[in-house]
Amino acid sequence: MTIVRFEVLTKVVEVGSFTKAADKLNMTQSAVSHAISSLESEWGVTLLIRDRRKGISLTDIGQKTLPHIREILNRMEKINQEVALSTNLETGTIRIGTFASASSCLLPKLLVTFEKKHPNIEFIFYEGTYEEISEWLQSGIIDIGFVVKGQSNPEFDVFPLIKDQMVVAFHSEHSFAQQTTVEIKALKDEPFIMPTGMYQSHIRELFEEGAIQPSVRFEVHDCATIANMVQEGLGVTIGPELFLSTQSNIEIRALSVTSAREIALACSSLSEASPAVKTFLAIAQDVFRE
Repeated sequence: MTIVRFEVLTKVVEVGSFTKAADKLNMTQSAVSHAISSLESEWGVTLLIRDRRKGISLTDIGQKTLPHIREILNRMEKINQEVALSTNLETGTIRIGTFASASSCLLPKLLVTFEKKHPNIEFIFYEGTYEEISEWLQSGIIDIGFVVKGQSNPEFDVFPLIKDQMVVAFHSEHSFAQQTTVEIKALKDEPFIMPTGMYQSHIRELFEEGAIQPSVRFEVHDCATIANMVQEGLGVTIGPELFLSTQSNIEIRALSVTSAREIALACSSLSEASPAVKTFLAIAQDVFRE
């Protein structure tokens, strides 16, 4: 069946390997290879380039057809969910794009509430940056993505969840621990650990508002590494309260200047979304409204 071959092709592209795709799909590697070969033979084109050193990549025609294939698979998923809904049997899969702090602090709460009501819906998670999540939504790789309002594609349908304040984090024995609010100017001479990831723009805005230039000692991408460095007393940092408040052996305080990122869920089109996706979005808004 062509649908199965479409599923095989998208999985091979997603994981970049016939072997890994076979494991994910519970198929033999030869069955995966046969599915791709038969699809190429039927269409009379080459869809994938197999290179021992570079791995697997799409040909030009492969790149052009993949978005349409994903759209067909998404449509089939919606059909299956609609049929299941009409017979009072829930089924389906929701693919969610998320970033680190949303994965650890928001997603578990949502899943617990959703699965109590809809235990038969399956989930697939993709973790990445703001930019990657937007790309995944546009290309149809995911159904829903955690985004920061104002930093995603304006064509997406966006559903705000919470506002996440930016706070200063420091070692528990730092003098800042005696304060309820830390003046932004007090950070000028502090060894500063500057995140290079998704929320650096928020931090730059805070320093611009405070009219100071931070004394950057380290620039680090990984959030967990930054938290560990703060724990060891290597410097102070600024980051989202949602993430930093969950880290042990560090203190956080509000800043004299404020900045918040509004975390939301987005989908490419609510009107085109599957029943499961619409239900998930409704439950998510209810959870954080409470």
